[in-house]
Amino acid sequence: MAATLGVATLAATSACVNVSAPDKPIEINLNINITQEVVYRLDGEAKSLIQQNPGIF
Repeated sequence: MAATLGVATLAATSACVNVSAPDKPIEINLNINITQEVVYRLDGEAKSLIQQNPGIF
């Protein structure tokens, strides 16, 4: 009976959880792809002016 009580006591006290901080810093890699689409419209008069004088810009 004493042996059973001793084993039960040992089992109850041996369950311990240890939480500690990691040695290395936590690294988070994010692969982000950003694309941009530019839509422009030219007035017909401005378009013909640019075609006539391509060196303006």
